[in-house]
Amino acid sequence: MALTEPSTPPNAGPSKGLQVGEDATQRQMRGDEKAAALLLALGPDFGRPILEELDEIEIRTLSRTMVRLGPITQQMLDELLAEFIMGVSSTGTMAGNSDTTERLLLSFLPHDRVEQIMEEIRGPAGRNIWEKLSNVQEDILASYLKNEYPQTIAVVLTKVAPDHASRVLAVLPEELALDVVQRMLSIDPVQKEILEKIESTLRTEFMSTLSHTQRRDSHEQMADIFNAFDRQTEARFMTALEDASRDSAERIKALMFTFDDLTRLESAAIQTLLQNFDKKELGLAMKGASDAAREFFFANMSTRAAGMMRDDMEAMGAVRLKDVDEAQSRLVNTAKDLAARGEIVINKGKADEEMIL
Repeated sequence: MALTEPSTPPNAGPSKGLQVGEDATQRQMRGDEKAAALLLALGPDFGRPILEELDEIEIRTLSRTMVRLGPITQQMLDELLAEFIMGVSSTGTMAGNSDTTERLLLSFLPHDRVEQIMEEIRGPAGRNIWEKLSNVQEDILASYLKNEYPQTIAVVLTKVAPDHASRVLAVLPEELALDVVQRMLSIDPVQKEILEKIESTLRTEFMSTLSHTQRRDSHEQMADIFNAFDRQTEARFMTALEDASRDSAERIKALMFTFDDLTRLESAAIQTLLQNFDKKELGLAMKGASDAAREFFFANMSTRAAGMMRDDMEAMGAVRLKDVDEAQSRLVNTAKDLAARGEIVINKGKADEEMIL
């Protein structure tokens, strides 16, 4: 329908990826920890379909929680699975409505966040819809809007962020874009009923299907998940993946955060990393680094420290490539651990996202 022209997974035991130990401290898990533990218990086969339905922010949040989850006793796991099964089967049927949705959200999201989501659903049609549209990739939004009335497109583009509206106009057919610009210049206030109709249609026909039309490459998405793993978990899953599909494993490795990506860290972040890493290990890691990477590290040290590091590297003489690779891996893992604790921010940006002065 065009916009209005305005005037249960199978039972599964704990996977090997879940840390289960009888000697772990019994504790009450938070909602996000329950979700993370449940996904780990389901394992890759049954957990993957759930992860595929989550957006990037949700996956990152769950991944961080998984990394920090710590030991889970068998009793804690049994209670969690029992709670999940009872919650699904206690009535014999399930009903999708506001109350059941709110209860589910409260099980793993903060109360204020749930209130915001439910208010948006229950409140006036389209609440926050324009902020959401401002984050939609411009070619996808333009592809949808180009089939609408020029006046409708004009209304939509006056509501989104100006910089985003400019990018959408740039990819619309030129004749249509010029028509829309002229209408935007002379647009009158839109009646509330018509605006609500536009908002409702955008929500039901466009935003609801956006997650599928805009889904990222699965290997890129999985690389982000692997980046959130601790080193041991990452190695275990990667080994299993290499046995099952070497091509997929190689693609994920190519997309993961690597030693060379450390040169994208902000100065404050790289200095924090250097303070938390053994200097001898750093010298070993840098023995196999490119000249550009070496200079990046030296530039973030004091002149005295950089000079001492160069001397130490020369004194090492020839070193085994395996030892260098392991040292680089430990440095990357330290960066990931610091990021997981919120002490630094890892930003693996693309070339076209880099900033220049």
